[in-house]
Amino acid sequence: MATVRTGKEPDLQDIFAYVDAHREQFLERLFDYLRRPSISAYGEGIAEVAAYIAGVLSQLELKARVIPTEGWPMVFAERHDAPGAPTVLLYGHYDVQPPDPLDAWISPPFEPQIREGRIYARGAGDNKGQHFAQLLALDSTLSCRGKLPCNVKVLLEGEEEIGSPRMPDFVRAHRDLLAADLVITSDGPVDPSGRSRILFGVRGVLSFELRARGAARDLHSGNWGGVAPQPLWTLVHLLATMKDARGNITVDGFYDNVLPQTELEVRALADLPVDEETIKRSLGVEQFEEPSERGFAERISAWPTLTINGFHGGYGGPGSKTVLPCEAVAKCDIRLVEAQTAAEIFAKVEAHVARHAPEVEVVWQGGMDPSRTPLDSPFTEPIAEALAAAQGEEPLLVPAMGGSLPDYVWTKILGVPAFGVPYANADEANHAPNENLEVARFFRGIRTGAAILAHLGNMGPVRMHGRDAAGSRRHTAPPRLGPGAVVQSPQSF
Repeated sequence: MATVRTGKEPDLQDIFAYVDAHREQFLERLFDYLRRPSISAYGEGIAEVAAYIAGVLSQLELKARVIPTEGWPMVFAERHDAPGAPTVLLYGHYDVQPPDPLDAWISPPFEPQIREGRIYARGAGDNKGQHFAQLLALDSTLSCRGKLPCNVKVLLEGEEEIGSPRMPDFVRAHRDLLAADLVITSDGPVDPSGRSRILFGVRGVLSFELRARGAARDLHSGNWGGVAPQPLWTLVHLLATMKDARGNITVDGFYDNVLPQTELEVRALADLPVDEETIKRSLGVEQFEEPSERGFAERISAWPTLTINGFHGGYGGPGSKTVLPCEAVAKCDIRLVEAQTAAEIFAKVEAHVARHAPEVEVVWQGGMDPSRTPLDSPFTEPIAEALAAAQGEEPLLVPAMGGSLPDYVWTKILGVPAFGVPYANADEANHAPNENLEVARFFRGIRTGAAILAHLGNMGPVRMHGRDAAGSRRHTAPPRLGPGAVVQSPQSF
């Protein structure tokens, strides 16, 4: 990897001063956006808001358009002012969650208010406030300099809050339109400590059901117990073959494609400000799940999981009912890590069930692959420097967040590195009543967005050594990590 800087570090004081001088105007523009419902769950305001935000992008003299899909439309815009400089794709979503329950809101969800230094409105943090900060960073830079220091594309989705069902096909069909050197998403919260962070990946997810059936109807447990099959026991025994008491998932081949952490990832996780005892007290638990020697950050970022989300069957009412249920269902999810895939792991679960309980039906409920960008990407340093310049402190580097987002469409379909740079406070209450964004963090996001553009524009040619287009580590068959294996850096294998 080699990155050539084109000169001294960017001077951003005029842009930062411009942001400070336009606080009231910027807040009113954000409020105008937040007042417009765009609820993807049932389509309220979607077409109107797509047209509105495309108009905002056009006013910035970006070439903008609304692109129809089989669902809600995408909004795309681009501007190319810097031949030879990197092209960054800024991704966000203009749709929001339903505001229910309405009676839990202190102020109406689509009438933004500022209280105690926070903007309260649906979409304030997730995601209108965050990607609008990016757009105002473009506005501020253009107002001060007349052009952008790097090339910019913007993609705003209208279906993120319903699982981004159209994103994979849209990215495949529009590879040339979306072609970029990197993708930046500003969504989600900063670290609970208040420190800013750069997210390099996400875990994937696989959701499925295990369905067991016995007799044609529920039976009397005295008359038929010990005679008729018992679906609940069938699932209990099956689930016991899938994970042991040490926390190892015992589905054959489950760990085959779990990549070991790099030395940089191990150090980054160790540097995260995690107080495990405080976390335990907040959860009301005395210990974490086995294996006990595995650290909190490592658990969330580097390892796959198998969770029983729900177990259903038989009688659950007051008192007792001596019934032998005729059916039972276990709802499960598996969090996936690089380089597992939802399809691969589902096939292995199917094979495991076929061996241990062939009468049980395995039903796919949905899946999303993981994503990972290496910490030593050539874009890491300029992004980190930009955050430090805008915010006054170095960001935390997070190899992968525990939850799941469709970042794989960038790293595995478009083939470029993807970075998360959240602006929202950790207690933003996204998806809940009284969603909020701290005013100070909104303006910090504008400053940060402008700094990222400037530092990317300050990069010279970027050459990738031993990496594919996404900056991922090239490998053939990844080292096999068996149950209970210790994660080590690649040099140890």
